[in-house]
Amino acid sequence: MTLPDMEPVDSSNIYRIGYDSATEELYVEFSNGRIYVYSGVPQSTYDELFTADSKGSYMNREIKPNYDCRDF
Repeated sequence: MTLPDMEPVDSSNIYRIGYDSATEELYVEFSNGRIYVYSGVPQSTYDELFTADSKGSYMNREIKPNYDCRDF
């Protein structure tokens, strides 16, 4: 399994994020180096995360409670 292109983001907890549109999977690398994959995430949700003022708050509110997650 390979990572999609990952973009650095301005966040204290999230280092970078990436998205695979073919599988609708969101990849999130946290500042501690752990990478998680969230399944079934629409492109629009990835776009909203990428542009959110607070990436961590958006993750906690919109992504973590709504999408299945696994370690990369």
